[in-house]
Amino acid sequence: MISSQDPLSVLARRVPPPSEAVDGHGDWEAAEASLGVRLPADFKALVEAYGRGEFCDHICVRTPFGEDNPVRLEADLLEDYGDSRAMFPDRYPYPLFPEPGGLLAWAVTGSGHHLCWRTVGPPDEWPVVVWSRDDDYEEYPPGAAGFLEGWISGRIVSEAMPNNQPGLVPWFDAARELVHVYVVLSEGERPYPERLRILREALAPTADRGGFVSPYDGSRQDHFATVDGGWQLTYETAYGHQIRVAFPPEDSERARLAVLGAVRKMGCEVVRLSTIHGSAAWQPLP
Repeated sequence: MISSQDPLSVLARRVPPPSEAVDGHGDWEAAEASLGVRLPADFKALVEAYGRGEFCDHICVRTPFGEDNPVRLEADLLEDYGDSRAMFPDRYPYPLFPEPGGLLAWAVTGSGHHLCWRTVGPPDEWPVVVWSRDDDYEEYPPGAAGFLEGWISGRIVSEAMPNNQPGLVPWFDAARELVHVYVVLSEGERPYPERLRILREALAPTADRGGFVSPYDGSRQDHFATVDGGWQLTYETAYGHQIRVAFPPEDSERARLAVLGAVRKMGCEVVRLSTIHGSAAWQPLP
């Protein structure tokens, strides 16, 4: 029986798991045989609860299941970094799995970091090691779910991996196919904060995903998501005045009407519509 204070239970209260765990279920015995090692019990429960996806747009858990899984759990660090280690041994203070006690990556980040186990002792006692892209290392107590909950709550503060912006409600986005459309806009007469308010009200309810304001020129990005459909949006002036929106293919027409309808209320004109990823080709409103 899992205690209500078990790290995975605490994590699930902070960040509810998805209704379906993508690439979260399969033959664990076969997966462990392929890796050549037994995996920690808390990790298996984590995978079965959340599957493949991203915590707070940053940490993606690797799962051993799924034919088209681009972040499959594999013993690939030695193959990927063995040659580099031979040339720069000082950058690699830890062995790499399947070497005895070697690092085995159970998650990756959008910044190029690896979250690893140091595979020494019983699997449920493997320490967590954060390996940054700058070859810096931080070691934490055992438990993938415990590390995630600690990082998300701010209890764990990593120099290599900055925590989420204060005040943001943490989230998990299950992996799924998304169409990405860029809507380039004219400036319009209303100030940016008012345009942002109109956009978010037109798509309400929405959840804040953070943002950025340049200290140099005041350009900014504001990230948010629709609560109902899980559409992901960025409204910005940092790379031109535009709205970037990602949505499931089946939502294309609904997203088009909602976003372009909001643009009209914002007092802006559509300069260009570009589909960056996916096959949906948006047309302007008549």
